Amino acid sequence: MQVTLPDGTPLELPDGATGADAAAAIGPGLKKAALAVREDGALRDLTARLHEGQALAIVTERDEPDALWLIRHDTAHVLATAVLELFPGVKISIGPPIADGFYYDFDFPEGTTVTQASFEAIETRMREHIKADEPFVRSENTVAEALERFRAEGQDYKVELIEDLVRDADPAHPVETVSLYTNGPFTDLCRGPHAPSTGRIKAFRLQSVAGAYWRGDANRPMLTRLYGTAFLSQKDLDAHLERLEEARARDHRRLGSQLGLFAFSETATGAAFWLPEGTKVFNQLIGLSRAMCEERGYTEVKTPQLYNADLWRTSGHWFKYRDHMFTTEAEGREMALKPMNCPGHCELFKLQRWSYRDLPARYAEPGLLHRNELSGALHGLLRVRHFVQDDAHIFCTPEQVLEEIKGCLDMAFDTYAVFGIEARIELSTRPPERIGDDAQWDQAEALLGRALDDKEISYVLNEGDGAFYGPKVDLHFTDSLGRSWQLGTVQVDFQLPERFDLTYTGADNAEHRVVMLHRALFGSFERFIGILIEHLGGQLPVWLAPTQALVLPIADRHAQAAGEVTARLRAGGVRATVDERTESVGRKIREAELRKVPFMLVVGDREVEEGTVAVREHGRGDTGSETAEAFAHRVETLTRVRAA
Repeated sequence: MQVTLPDGTPLELPDGATGADAAAAIGPGLKKAALAVREDGALRDLTARLHEGQALAIVTERDEPDALWLIRHDTAHVLATAVLELFPGVKISIGPPIADGFYYDFDFPEGTTVTQASFEAIETRMREHIKADEPFVRSENTVAEALERFRAEGQDYKVELIEDLVRDADPAHPVETVSLYTNGPFTDLCRGPHAPSTGRIKAFRLQSVAGAYWRGDANRPMLTRLYGTAFLSQKDLDAHLERLEEARARDHRRLGSQLGLFAFSETATGAAFWLPEGTKVFNQLIGLSRAMCEERGYTEVKTPQLYNADLWRTSGHWFKYRDHMFTTEAEGREMALKPMNCPGHCELFKLQRWSYRDLPARYAEPGLLHRNELSGALHGLLRVRHFVQDDAHIFCTPEQVLEEIKGCLDMAFDTYAVFGIEARIELSTRPPERIGDDAQWDQAEALLGRALDDKEISYVLNEGDGAFYGPKVDLHFTDSLGRSWQLGTVQVDFQLPERFDLTYTGADNAEHRVVMLHRALFGSFERFIGILIEHLGGQLPVWLAPTQALVLPIADRHAQAAGEVTARLRAGGVRATVDERTESVGRKIREAELRKVPFMLVVGDREVEEGTVAVREHGRGDTGSETAEAFAHRVETLTRVRAA
């Protein structure tokens, strides 16, 4: 048989050869380093037989992310091995590799509690199995054999998984066998692949314990999920753990409390209580959004919170999104709080008559939205139930769509530039479940692609990830800790105008269908603030900082002068306050540094005599003296230009 290597070189092998045979034929070094193979793009075990004429690549530790995926998958199985040995009677469910590690879900016997204090014993047992270098051995078993095995072991979750595989299979291709993997004393239901043996695991760490419903269903048993991570070297693991520690230090929930920005209460789960300082930050962002919209011809509108369910039936959200909506009833009619602004903006557009001369109509609304997220998914400001989105919708003629898309992209890049953020672009195309005909999807995708090409914006194609009503451009950025976040989106929608019968009168005096663009750049202000706090470690730029300057009198006799300085600063547009507490100025400075106030202005005998303030900058220390008026002018300029 013959296979083709990545450089196009053909490799002759005996019939029935495996990936391990191919690695050995290339060289003894590669045989030793091989973890798996990619055959015609699919990741497979080294022991799997190869097929004639396929493209073949040998996977080694140099091949991330494949190598990391394999090692993390291996480590999840070793975790299950150790847990089964240490906790007799435990039932196992699933244990996949994930983005930064792996997890395994367990159903522990009643009365057994596993916490982080249990990790040392589990990790010790795991290291024993890793040191033993136990091979991962795949076997194909009939469904009946596998069911008999797991029923005998009392592994009910594995039994259910197999039964569901059989039930959900295509009748034309029934499931007759399943694959099992054995490492040491442990055998698991698994599709694979795996590295050759447990000894390939170089560095791992168990990290946390969480609850997880079986199959993600709140009506099913609550399992115990053990999270961990694994890397190809101890150095890589240490670097990852250091990043996690830095992420914990930058956690927006911790910093939000430290900086006095927001708080949470169980009386309103999933909704932030914005404290005075946080409200200032929130309003600055809304002000930025409003100013940029006004410069670009948007009209701000305001639409209702609560709608008759018929609106959501017309839009299609009642059938696609109802579980995420807060619903109620009034006078026998079903009602729902809005989880997005689009249908309301369609209804607003429909309430008026439009000529082609009136278009494009650009609606912007910093609208309050509610989404019924599961409580387990809530996470500070990053995932909430109550939030404000910088939502905008553009209603235009088909001929205007291309330029309007470009305008949205320009606005996105201008917005992110204010924060020093460089966006990456994804073009997300039609999903399997969608509305509208293929001709409309072809046109919408082509328009987005052409806009990106015309502006010479590089992008990645994200096939199948568009909204159910239209394709979209998503804007992502990588923060200071190397984490990727999605921020804004621009979407082309031919479907809602059809569903709401949105038209305009053309130059021919006939009725024509408008095209709708959806545009959000911050996403939600809550989430953007959370991301920004973590990205900047809480050190907001001067223009956005809630308190820009803190005036610090050295002694009680300087309090009057400090108050006068504060008044002059406020008159000059500076968000300034005075700290009149009877604490030492050194302590006041330390506390102001913890609050990350950009400027501290010290007022003592010398400053009173000279009519100046001694300026300290956060993180820099003393930067000299100047008059209150000169300082106010400097801060006003930084605020006006929104210096990053």
